[in-house]
Amino acid sequence: MRMGYSHMTGILLAILAAVTWGSIVFVSNKLGGDEDSQTLGTTVGALIFAIGVYFYKMPHLSSVTWAIGFISGLFWCIGQKNQFGAVRYLGVAKTAPMSTGLQLIGTTFFGVFIFKEWGTTKSIIIGLAALACIITGAILTSIKQGNDKGQAKSRKKGFLILLISTVGYVTYVVLIRWFNIDGWAAILPQAIGMVAGAFFITLRDKPYNIYAVRNILTGLLWSTGNLGLLLALPKIGVATSFSLSQTGIVISTIGGLFFLNERKSKKQVWLVLLGCLFIIIGGVLLGFTKT
Repeated sequence: MRMGYSHMTGILLAILAAVTWGSIVFVSNKLGGDEDSQTLGTTVGALIFAIGVYFYKMPHLSSVTWAIGFISGLFWCIGQKNQFGAVRYLGVAKTAPMSTGLQLIGTTFFGVFIFKEWGTTKSIIIGLAALACIITGAILTSIKQGNDKGQAKSRKKGFLILLISTVGYVTYVVLIRWFNIDGWAAILPQAIGMVAGAFFITLRDKPYNIYAVRNILTGLLWSTGNLGLLLALPKIGVATSFSLSQTGIVISTIGGLFFLNERKSKKQVWLVLLGCLFIIIGGVLLGFTKT
């Protein structure tokens, strides 16, 4: 019963991450600003959240926790800034699912082949089927509409930016799991690394404006999901927890279509809805892969 309770708690924590993270790209675009001000504001919000969590929990912070948490935060900053940047070329409705698909491939690789999280034939079969559903859903939601050859260069640049974003995101998640850093302890060092990274990579553009202030809310939203993921990692593993956390792209994708004027045609809307269904099914299946 205790193992079952822990497993269920891990799934619920990952779903919390899904809901909050799934709203980030959409919320940040509604709040306004370019990728630099969005990134800076998000990291400041994350730091405020982290300080509050630290004084509430008062976790022990070893030198390893400080170092790995800080580095993890730097890589997250690379991932987030480039995800925001890709929106300029692809839009929210395409960036969210494409980014998710790439991240899932990376984290599942580490979860399965490095951390050996799918230990039985049954879990491997279910996991591969789940991953196929999620990637299929991501592809369906990102299919281009009509004859837009003139935008091919823009899509290519957006995709390259997403590749850089994926490296940052995957490294941020895997480092914490690799060194078995406690989720509560990782929050503050990670947030400091995020802020340091944001100031460094946006220094030339000086994004100190009202949009950075607004996006502090994005940071608080992200931090809630981040805490959920970090606490879920030791309970249900990297492959399952991260994959579940990414099912929230449904929120950003639909938000981009209906509320950010990215809606194209009825055909694309149905493709997006079908893709979202595949992603949800895949996320549910992944909950059964942890041995």
